[in-house]
Amino acid sequence: MNTPSLPDPHDRPARLSVGVVGAGRVGPALAAALQLAGHRPVAVSGVSDASRRRADALLPGVPVVTPAEVLAAADLVLLTVPDDTLPGLVEGLAATGAVRPGQLLVHTSGRYGVGVLDPARRAGALPLALHPAMTFTGTPVDVQRLAGCSFGVTAPDELRLAAEALVIEMGGEPEWIAEEARPLYHAALALGANHLVTLVAEAMELLSEAGVTAPDRMLGPLLGAALDNALRSGDAALTGPVARGDAGTVAAHVEQLRAHAPRTVPGYLAMARATADRALDQGLLKPDLAAALLAVLADRAEDGVPRQAPGAAEGDHPEERPDGEDQDGTDR
Repeated sequence: MNTPSLPDPHDRPARLSVGVVGAGRVGPALAAALQLAGHRPVAVSGVSDASRRRADALLPGVPVVTPAEVLAAADLVLLTVPDDTLPGLVEGLAATGAVRPGQLLVHTSGRYGVGVLDPARRAGALPLALHPAMTFTGTPVDVQRLAGCSFGVTAPDELRLAAEALVIEMGGEPEWIAEEARPLYHAALALGANHLVTLVAEAMELLSEAGVTAPDRMLGPLLGAALDNALRSGDAALTGPVARGDAGTVAAHVEQLRAHAPRTVPGYLAMARATADRALDQGLLKPDLAAALLAVLADRAEDGVPRQAPGAAEGDHPEERPDGEDQDGTDR
């Protein structure tokens, strides 16, 4: 297999013509980043009006054409379509002869490695899996966010240097992921990022229900500090009523959630159980307090109002305990 000419990006390598199949939030941003590095976007495909608007905003003047026409025009093609669409798209492009030998074919799915590109590889394409570990908005700010962004990279050995060069040119940092580890890698990112959005949105709704006029302003510093602490210290950063073993407080939380936002109860209980397990493993949650806490967390949503936990007295306040910290830890 012949590899494309992609020298060290610091030497400003020969430029490539770039095409995008799937003008969602990711593709135009990556193509715009490559354009800043000197490459030349030449074609993009998109069906919806939103896709066309994104392409026009991020890649002005680049024609919107069919996927086959994108592949005909570009040396480097970004396949930025939903995960479930990718295998069929690759098979279709290969079957119709749209793939050219020596063409760099890059997909941005976190789930898949390069195996999903095998039909195109058999047609002579050079396969790369470059997944930016970043959330995208579909606006020009995405290009700026790529600076320092980690990319989950999977590539054949002979294309590792090419993959690394492209990531660096987009402003990212390559992180090598084995083919068989891609689903686990992607699950980890979804657990941390996608579920975080759900947790934050639910927290803002509950704060609004409680009468807070600016939930975002209240949560911003707290969540920023919690995230920073977690990234620095891992489980040692756990705080809040679960880590402290405040069974009475947790029981009150569950009661209020059942009354005001019953849809949030399963998630709260699941995350609280996971937090309790990790706090126990780290020695943060005292065993003598864990039994009462776990009794509360064992209550099922259909049981109605949770039982008062054994040993949990009304009016028990965390600040009255020597080791207590009055900080909400429900974001973990």
